[in-house]
Amino acid sequence: MANDTKVLTAHVPIALAEKVEAMALRLERSRGWVMKQALTAWVDQEEERHRMTLEALADVDARRVIDHQAVQAWADSLDTDKPLPPPAE
Repeated sequence: MANDTKVLTAHVPIALAEKVEAMALRLERSRGWVMKQALTAWVDQEEERHRMTLEALADVDARRVIDHQAVQAWADSLDTDKPLPPPAE
């Protein structure tokens, strides 16, 4: 069911709890709503980070990499009058 929920309990620093309460008041929402939004955003971010890590590891396994020195030289050139083109595989 879409309305199934589970209560999670966490001890948080008082300063953080006060920020959550202030935000809930400012947004005219409940503390629970604010916490659900924050937790959803964090979980989404961590899932995306994990997906990107797996993608990067697959690139390494397939030897789709760019030499670190080439990337460093390109990055260093960005502050010059003649920046280098981005390095390629």
